[in-house]
Amino acid sequence: MNTTRSKNKYKRTFSNHYNTTVSSFEKHYRVKLGVDGTMKLGDYFKIKGYPSLAKMLQD
Repeated sequence: MNTTRSKNKYKRTFSNHYNTTVSSFEKHYRVKLGVDGTMKLGDYFKIKGYPSLAKMLQD
């Protein structure tokens, strides 16, 4: 199963599955990615060229 792992501001590790929808990710983390909400998170990473969630959060 594909997941991404990152640390939040409290240094706790959390993971997101690549099959999570963008809309649920946006709702949970209160961010706006500017794409269709039914898109899978893994597809968003492929389109934008991010290898992981951590790299996306750095940008």
